[in-house]
Amino acid sequence: MTRMLPAYSTPPSLADLDAIARIAFAEIPEALRRHAQELAVHVEDFPDEETEHELGLDSPFDLLGLYRGLAMPAKSVLAVQQDVDMVILFRRPILDYWCETGEDLTRLVRHVLIHEIGHHFGFSDEAMAAIEDGTESL
Repeated sequence: MTRMLPAYSTPPSLADLDAIARIAFAEIPEALRRHAQELAVHVEDFPDEETEHELGLDSPFDLLGLYRGLAMPAKSVLAVQQDVDMVILFRRPILDYWCETGEDLTRLVRHVLIHEIGHHFGFSDEAMAAIEDGTESL
């Protein structure tokens, strides 16, 4: 698949990364994507201080993305949902990682999305890697 992304002479903005996330989400395997339609995807520069403290981060650059919500295995038809399940992508850590590795930015965002959506479903790291590689069917 050929993507048309602008060449960046300055770091991609929050809006740019949101657009990249939409492209990356469209490239997630359909078997996973169709079950993740209800997830909200947000882009923020960094995790907030509460999240940093909650996760024991040494640096806000240590977190590329985060799933917030109740994972599918823990949900009940009787439970009242308090908030929308969401994946938060952290722009500055993603861009830092991108610069360090030279990895394709859309592939990197796709990887983070698959990993965080996998948390929504309660998948293991091995299952998420297999989904990303296309060797796991749902």
